[in-house]
Amino acid sequence: MLAAQRTVAAGLGTAKAVDQPLKRWPAQAPYAALGTLPIDNNPFENAIRPIAIGKKNWLFTGSERARRRAAAILSLFATTKLNGLDPERWLASVLERLPTSPKQPDRLAVAVPGLDPTLNTL
Repeated sequence: MLAAQRTVAAGLGTAKAVDQPLKRWPAQAPYAALGTLPIDNNPFENAIRPIAIGKKNWLFTGSERARRRAAAILSLFATTKLNGLDPERWLASVLERLPTSPKQPDRLAVAVPGLDPTLNTL
């Protein structure tokens, strides 16, 4: 990159394209040296896409309180998927056990995805 920088006239688009990574090299060098981090964020974008699409639908939930509830439920479903659980089976299990579970804070363990090893994986 340094050799290319010397051969390109300053002010041209090519010079700007060569200068940009050189300016950012101190921040990029650890990333390049490790080689363990993904080069793109497509898996993360794919994971949040349903939530991003759902935002349009949340405009019609009726109230701010209902929107917050919908966001909380969708967050729990996303957490179940990240923990390798079947969201439908997890929800059925929680709805079945929640009324008979003890009071807080133990009751929270019933509802948090991933804390119950008896649920099946996807």
